[in-house]
Amino acid sequence: MSRRFRVAVPDAVLDDLRERLRRTRWPEPIPGAGWDYGTDVGYLRRLAEHWERDYDWRAAEARLNAHEQFIETVDGVDLHYLRIAGKGPAPFPLLLIHGWPGSVWEFIDLVGPLSDPAAHGGEPVEAFDLVVPSLPGFGFSGAPRERGWGATRIAAALDELMRRCGHDRYGSQGGDWGGIIGSQLGADHSDRCVAIHLNMSYAHLPPDPTLEQREWAARFRAFRGRESGYSAIQSTKPDSLTLAQNDSPAGLAAWIIEKFRTWADTGGDLEGSFARDDLLTNVMLYWVTANAPSAARIYYEMREDEWAQTRPRVTVPTGVAAFPKEPFHDAPLDLRDAL
Repeated sequence: MSRRFRVAVPDAVLDDLRERLRRTRWPEPIPGAGWDYGTDVGYLRRLAEHWERDYDWRAAEARLNAHEQFIETVDGVDLHYLRIAGKGPAPFPLLLIHGWPGSVWEFIDLVGPLSDPAAHGGEPVEAFDLVVPSLPGFGFSGAPRERGWGATRIAAALDELMRRCGHDRYGSQGGDWGGIIGSQLGADHSDRCVAIHLNMSYAHLPPDPTLEQREWAARFRAFRGRESGYSAIQSTKPDSLTLAQNDSPAGLAAWIIEKFRTWADTGGDLEGSFARDDLLTNVMLYWVTANAPSAARIYYEMREDEWAQTRPRVTVPTGVAAFPKEPFHDAPLDLRDAL
């Protein structure tokens, strides 16, 4: 039975956040290092000052609460989700799935155009009924209390959530974990998930790759060598890392925000691509829920997940957004090497 939900973070949590930011013990960076060693400490100090003094969580809370939200217990875990009815003659149900280090906030500006396209220059026939869940262990969803919550189990839970929402046929869209879970939906639950759209996909290299394919593989290996340390930790010893993140908002932001700068098409100008308060709101959805530890564990769970072992074939219609600066586009199918 779905229960209605509204975000209402207690003032005491926000007061504690500001106090922790004020008391951050900042490290001394190497002069001129910038982002070379990870997050630029100088940038993060300025961001933390804004976070403490000027950032308005209540404004973000109001934007979330402008949409209907629910909690549904599926397979023993409380799933938080936004539900937005489409405005059109026959809106098609669409499941929007975020990844790490994302959240439902990454879809907040898409809700209007997808659910009410006529109000945004589109046609009413293009409308979708939207279901936007926080993944298990993320945001306002509950944290799993047992092992095994990888993509296969999450996909089954989200398929059940869509069934309970009354959707016998639906599509799925997502990137990062949303792309992996969406692929699992298209493979294991094709009786209901009839089409998927991905902005991160996985593919096999052919037995006799072309020069272009070999060059791509070399670029990806180089990228992975520079940028996969986060995954090595989160897939082996996540709790050793996230205990500190759960205690330090600056530490949590350092871990998350560097990924937005590195993985997105920022050209090194983080706030030229992302509004400062949007970056902080995404971090807040890990901080106010204390869910950074459970969110990181998805990497550990995937080591033994069915998806990683069997790599099931997707047979439903599939669309892929091939953005030119996407670093994980068509990543190798061996998840343990790719993530």
